[in-house]
Amino acid sequence: MSYQVYIMRCEDGSLYTGITTDVERRFEEHRSRGPRAAKYTRTHPVVAVEAVWDVPDRAEASALEYRIKRMTHAQKIALIAQSRV
Repeated sequence: MSYQVYIMRCEDGSLYTGITTDVERRFEEHRSRGPRAAKYTRTHPVVAVEAVWDVPDRAEASALEYRIKRMTHAQKIALIAQSRV
């Protein structure tokens, strides 16, 4: 099973990073703000998927998610721009 690490933009301009096996499903779960949504996205509604990275396994996905979550907002914006090239 492959995993994806994603960054989603929230209504307030903040960025949420997570791991999934299905980005479209996860986006809808966050948008629904229901019990399967992350606590953060229940109070900061998501509006768009900004970037997605495919990784081969859960361990690598967790490591990448950790590195992204430690970045500043400006660094995340630069990473998103770089992923679109």
